[in-house]
Amino acid sequence: MKTNPFFPEIKGVFGFGCMRLPMIGEEVDEAQFSLMIDRFLDAGFNYFDTAHGYIDGKSEKAIARCLSARYDRSKFLLTNKLTAPYFNCEADIRPFFESQLAACGVDYFDFYLMHAQSRENFPKFKECRAYETAFELKKEGKIRHVGLSFHDSAEVLDEILCTYPEVDAVQIQFNYADYRDPSVDSKRVYETCVKHRKPVIVMEPVKGGTLVRLPDKAKDLFTALGGGSPASYALRFVAGFPQMCMILSGMSSLEQMEDNLSFMPDPLPLNETEEQAIEKVCAVIKETGGIPCTGCRYCITDNHCPKDILIPDVFAAYNSKVAFHSWTAGGYYRRVVTKDHGKASDCISCGMCERVCPAHLPIRELLRKAAEQLEKR
Repeated sequence: MKTNPFFPEIKGVFGFGCMRLPMIGEEVDEAQFSLMIDRFLDAGFNYFDTAHGYIDGKSEKAIARCLSARYDRSKFLLTNKLTAPYFNCEADIRPFFESQLAACGVDYFDFYLMHAQSRENFPKFKECRAYETAFELKKEGKIRHVGLSFHDSAEVLDEILCTYPEVDAVQIQFNYADYRDPSVDSKRVYETCVKHRKPVIVMEPVKGGTLVRLPDKAKDLFTALGGGSPASYALRFVAGFPQMCMILSGMSSLEQMEDNLSFMPDPLPLNETEEQAIEKVCAVIKETGGIPCTGCRYCITDNHCPKDILIPDVFAAYNSKVAFHSWTAGGYYRRVVTKDHGKASDCISCGMCERVCPAHLPIRELLRKAAEQLEKR
């Protein structure tokens, strides 16, 4: 297994992201999650990542029951995050932090990240002394490493790291589709981490599953290489950058885990032929005109949508119809996505969703496009 180049306590460079766990209806499938944890640890890895808002708080509780209660604390590393909606002043932060420890069934976090930092919410973290509080908790032994997760331009990240140079690591969205996408700015954000000598933790290496559920034309390009799943090429692309200390995969089934484990213990660098295939896949994805939503669900967490529109599910149905030409997308949209929730056409353009979207998508405009495609008869 590849030795972690930045944090010796981390085994390998592959982490278990717990935002998209296996589900049975509205509840976490804890039996399957437990099997996945066992398999992950047996393979020699030990890094888990969560946040209070993941699966409406169910991720933390599932970790307590399926991981913390079943394994000695020395066997795993756990990352959690401080998210803007859960505090309004400095005095709120410690009680919230303690509630997260209790929810996860642990007495310290190995990494604690200032969550989803951007131009919009960094001032709140600064005014509420969130970073300073985390550094104090680190001195007390309740946090091993303080970091931040980031969704904005390279210039904003540079400002944050100049303000708080003590930060231990930066978590960014990084994948081959976003590498040169100006709306995500992955390449320049990564280069800013290198400039400040900060280890990089990667989220969305398969772009919320988009780089796994590829159009047939793109999938055929990888098939022609003679081996490897679409996910393997996506994760190996990320692993090829030297500043990467951790690559998170939000696995939601044992099958996905087995696929990841088949190549992540020692991810091989992409060769020239594979790099050329990825360039062609990017061109195919761009041609489809799909919506680059990662399904993080921040836009609908904590009642951000007053019309109860399941925005990520609407976009997934839209992509199925437009990008993947699925003839069932319209029926799925009517029977499942909007059965007990608002339709895309119900949007009142309040903009609440756009203020919390880490990808800075023009959601109101995209909902209008989705309504045109999915609600026409």
